[in-house]
Amino acid sequence: MAATGLLVEIGDRLRLRREALGLTQKEAAKLLEMSETFYGEIERGNRRLSIERMILVHERMDVSLTWLLSGETPVMIPEGVIRQMPEERTEQIERLFRLLAKLYE
Repeated sequence: MAATGLLVEIGDRLRLRREALGLTQKEAAKLLEMSETFYGEIERGNRRLSIERMILVHERMDVSLTWLLSGETPVMIPEGVIRQMPEERTEQIERLFRLLAKLYE
């Protein structure tokens, strides 16, 4: 399979997370229960992660699937804010948090 833009981007994000964790490709492959060769192909964008492997990446490498797939950081609204929020304003408040998060990108 030839590398596509999306697969290359996912591979780049996976590599960034692996490096942030201080793991080698061999260590990351073992953590995700795959061969080192297959893992390297994923980082290069030549192979795709199965849904099961994406879940392992999420659980074992503490990666947001939103970030892995799109590069966007999910907005986390503090629990106390949600409880105090008028229901009819929820969508507006969520939009505000997304805009604030973009300021920090």
